[in-house]
Amino acid sequence: MEVVTNRTLEKLKYELVRDGLVAYEVLEQAQEIASSQSINIGQALINSGTLTEETLLKFLESKLHIPYVNLDDYSLDTNCLKYINFSDARRYKIIPLFKIEDVLTVAMADPLDLFAIDKIVETAECSIEPVISSEASIIKKIDAYYYSDTTVGKIYTNDENKNFDWSEELHSEDLSEEHIHKIIRSILKQAIIEDIHEVYFEQLDNGLGVTFKSGGEVYNKGIIPSVLVSAFVSRLKVLSSLDPSVCEVPQLGKLCFKVDEVTIIASMSAFPTIMGERISLKIYKPPSNLEKLIPDTKQRKIIENAINTPGVILVCGSPLIGKTHVIYSILLSLANTSKNIMTIESLAKYELLGVNQCELNENIGFNLDKALRFIEFQAPDVIYLEGVKTKEAFEYLSELVFSDKVIITEFLANNMTDLRQKMAFQDFQSFKELISCLIFIHARDSIEIFDKATVQKYLA
Repeated sequence: MEVVTNRTLEKLKYELVRDGLVAYEVLEQAQEIASSQSINIGQALINSGTLTEETLLKFLESKLHIPYVNLDDYSLDTNCLKYINFSDARRYKIIPLFKIEDVLTVAMADPLDLFAIDKIVETAECSIEPVISSEASIIKKIDAYYYSDTTVGKIYTNDENKNFDWSEELHSEDLSEEHIHKIIRSILKQAIIEDIHEVYFEQLDNGLGVTFKSGGEVYNKGIIPSVLVSAFVSRLKVLSSLDPSVCEVPQLGKLCFKVDEVTIIASMSAFPTIMGERISLKIYKPPSNLEKLIPDTKQRKIIENAINTPGVILVCGSPLIGKTHVIYSILLSLANTSKNIMTIESLAKYELLGVNQCELNENIGFNLDKALRFIEFQAPDVIYLEGVKTKEAFEYLSELVFSDKVIITEFLANNMTDLRQKMAFQDFQSFKELISCLIFIHARDSIEIFDKATVQKYLA
């Protein structure tokens, strides 16, 4: 993921200081945060509570004399979607609203991005009239309106049975993009029907092997013929906002699609091997209501007590058992509280309003070590750390707890005996004393929760 810039805000940022909206020192601090988190400076100011989004948009409207449009209840002219493809809309945070004669009115988060305007003018072959809208509302409209051949498309499973077979789509000799989309949709559809959360694509001599993984078992689900492999991999990368021309280095992206009107996120990892790229898709369910996920009031109370006490909330279970789902559900339950909640993740699976989510970016040196060293300056109350594995990270995590922070993290353990054996290693001695709550996922419908006293007694 590249550093996100906003040319409009970069040009006008010192006007914020001159107008008394932001102190110069706060602006400089926001720039550092924006750079480290790969967000634009406006989002950094909003996240810190320095400015509201409405105040910032009204400021831009007055300075640029470009009208601001609230897209929340706005209905677009769907005939105009053909002028801007899905990829450009997502890349430039731009969406068409309506067209009068030869002028296309578009909503932009960055109306001074002349490169984006020139690109759209070139592809739309008409004049562009920009209006200002929030980045979040534009992305929301893009996801709502673009669902044709430029996206994965909608998947319906309500009337399907377990005998659905994606390979039936291969019988067509059609090599068009729509055929490739149908194949991608069919593979995802079968995975959803069979409750599969991990799909692999591996290079073989005769094509691309499709493998489902569940409960530690792998299932071969057919082969994408060699003639389709290049188009299939390229389209899958584009849909995941990855560069299809790059295959020599690892890439990590995010694939969004709708299943029965519910938005589903899958992380996509492309990794080079001597046979060619190996692609892994991990499908994540959207967070649930915590009361539905954990109906027992006493068990939820243990979590609530741990949230209000410095310590570590450890979520354990086997691979793909639902650890991330449980953690996101906990974060979602805290989103409307007065607590400052932050995350450090390789990839944010779902956007949680009210939670400051941060994605690591090794390309610019923003790794876990740097995130841990700087996050305390944000004064978080609750921090979710994805998969802490190094001794140094455990040590710094301990320092955060001693600074009155609540840490939520996950740990791989196939069962309680496995957890106890792993925690017996010397490196975990100080860490396990910080555990205030243990959430163990035995199965997707079986979650056990232990308070601090029980955990310390069991792991002693």
